[in-house]
Amino acid sequence: MCGFVGFADSRLDVDQVSIIKEMMDTIVHRGPDSGGIYSDEEVTLGFRRLKIIDMSEVASQPMYNEDKSCVLVFNGEIYNYQELREELLQRGHTFESHTDSEVIIHAYEEYGVELLQKLRGMFAFAIWDTNKETMFLARDHFGIKPLYYTQNTSDESFLFGSEIKAFLKQPAFKKELNKDALKPYLTFQYSVMDETFFKGVFKLKPGHYMIYNKGSLSIQPYWDANFEAEENSLSYYVDQIKSTIKDSVDYHQISDVKVGSFLSGGIDSSYITALLKPNKTFSVGFQDYEGNFNETNLAKDLSDILNIDNHKKLVTADECFEMLPTIQYHMDEPQSNPSSVPLYFLAELASKHVTVVLSGEGADEIFGGYDWYDTTPAMKKYKILPFVVRRSLSLISSKLPKNRITSFVKKGGQRVEERFIGQAHVFDETDALALLKDDYKQGPSVRSITDQVYKQIRGKDDITKMQYVDLKLWLPGDILLKADKMSLAHSIELRVPFLDKEVMTLASKLPTELRVHPSQTKYALRTAAKEVLPEEWANRPKVGFPVPIRHWLRQEKYYKLVKEMFVSERAKLFFHTDELLKYLDEHFAGKQNYARYIWTVYVFLIWHKTFFEQA
Repeated sequence: MCGFVGFADSRLDVDQVSIIKEMMDTIVHRGPDSGGIYSDEEVTLGFRRLKIIDMSEVASQPMYNEDKSCVLVFNGEIYNYQELREELLQRGHTFESHTDSEVIIHAYEEYGVELLQKLRGMFAFAIWDTNKETMFLARDHFGIKPLYYTQNTSDESFLFGSEIKAFLKQPAFKKELNKDALKPYLTFQYSVMDETFFKGVFKLKPGHYMIYNKGSLSIQPYWDANFEAEENSLSYYVDQIKSTIKDSVDYHQISDVKVGSFLSGGIDSSYITALLKPNKTFSVGFQDYEGNFNETNLAKDLSDILNIDNHKKLVTADECFEMLPTIQYHMDEPQSNPSSVPLYFLAELASKHVTVVLSGEGADEIFGGYDWYDTTPAMKKYKILPFVVRRSLSLISSKLPKNRITSFVKKGGQRVEERFIGQAHVFDETDALALLKDDYKQGPSVRSITDQVYKQIRGKDDITKMQYVDLKLWLPGDILLKADKMSLAHSIELRVPFLDKEVMTLASKLPTELRVHPSQTKYALRTAAKEVLPEEWANRPKVGFPVPIRHWLRQEKYYKLVKEMFVSERAKLFFHTDELLKYLDEHFAGKQNYARYIWTVYVFLIWHKTFFEQA
């Protein structure tokens, strides 16, 4: 796991090497072991290395081909690199190292952009081809690794890299707030658009590559999730799941450094841990809370069953509030998923023992694990009514005061495209508009964002549509981004064996009822997991990574802390603060649960202070 930065076609009369060094210093947490620079008249590249495979210096980056006509900077892991290396050796390529990095650059020589069809792993990379005078950039299938780029510069230069904060050290970069990003953020809780909170800075989409040439950008897709169910028995798919996931875990544990695993009480991390059988597992919970807010005892119990050493940490509210500015700094953009906070402390704990951890992200999205994918018993009964009737009642209820009954009736008469935007849904869009000042109301609507995704999955059943939306928006925008940023904040590599293209190929063939069965979600996966897990763990309902923010915000200490931010001049720039205080006061008094509304705004204000007032 590493980090890289670069720029091309800079016209500023400055020392390019000095600039790239400053940019590299901002991402030293991604690669504290060493750094490397390449610079010519057109391109400057910087790299920070975290040593994982081939600890020798010949494995350092930037990496070159034999005649040094191609230069690579690469972040991630290619798990099938050994097979590709043998293939390339047979085709006459020579290698100086035993790294996956060198495999990429020789594969580019041999196959061009088609090399992307051969890679199995997580990656973001840039290859400068001096002969063609082009920069080839690519991001992995699921978006496990981040890759940002911009031309919002005073000299029209092109900047790219693993983290946006590196751009701030480039004197040509124009740091501006993207006003259109705030409105959708309030609903989604993360930066959902391709353009980030920094105006003119974009994320390269997962499964896409880019060719840059003298100011011109060409972006193309090379992969997409393709759900095409193939009818077969449960036992057939269970056998396939067991062998395919075991194979993925075997690939994901390839390393020249110590490997452990994150472990909660749920099936996903438990299944990975049972297959990996590492020496150490790591868990985090919240002090003074039990049950959903502290699953460390369950993690310890499973570790004992598997004869694995478990390390745990109980986090306090004081620690969470104290570290929130640091967490948002590492995130680059505001991200109010409360689970980012414990994940930061979990990575910190693991970093004291290992350099690589395996985790369970992605299983819910590809195997159908979220409760929202299922229909509640009450809704199943309600849907006996013809849709035309439910539709009429839905339209009527949408004009009535909002409560549990009207919300239920409204939802019951909506198509999936109207009601489902992904696993995160914080602010109702009308509430967000009422809260925002006029300058920040112009961002895209929620429906305009999700409609672009639904267009790509027409004709599928509702469950498949919801999974696809989560794969395209929620997974890369929230889950994988915080996994990357929180782990690298502590210089450890997080690997996700469920998000392997071979596992995805298998999962996409599962009939819908083997994903979301009438009796439980992730039905086929849970059945497969029972071979290596106690049934109690395989069948445990999904909890996620809940954080007791609603309780904290009813304590006077944290109420006052948030209130100070909400009445600040900073808050008045963006929000009608009387509305903010109404949410805060009603929550503090126990009249309503506005914890997520409050936290989402508070996180944004912390982020803005960090990047636009203190940077």
